Amino acid sequence: MTKPPRHRLVPTNVAALAAGVSEATIRKWVSRGKIKRYGAPGRSEFDIEELVGIAARREELSGIAARRQN
Repeated sequence: MTKPPRHRLVPTNVAALAAGVSEATIRKWVSRGKIKRYGAPGRSEFDIEELVGIAARREELSGIAARRQN
């Protein structure tokens, strides 16, 4: 996988906001291989498009689960 363009990379706190999760969850996802971490040591950066895609899938899945409960 090639590194995304610089303008798509965001720090951990923005990544958490984009995905709708905590910063700790972002770090867990990295350790589990769910998302790719970029940046230098001590400076984690994430692809905003990857995170928006994850947020959309999570929202879609929660909508499916809500419809099943009704």
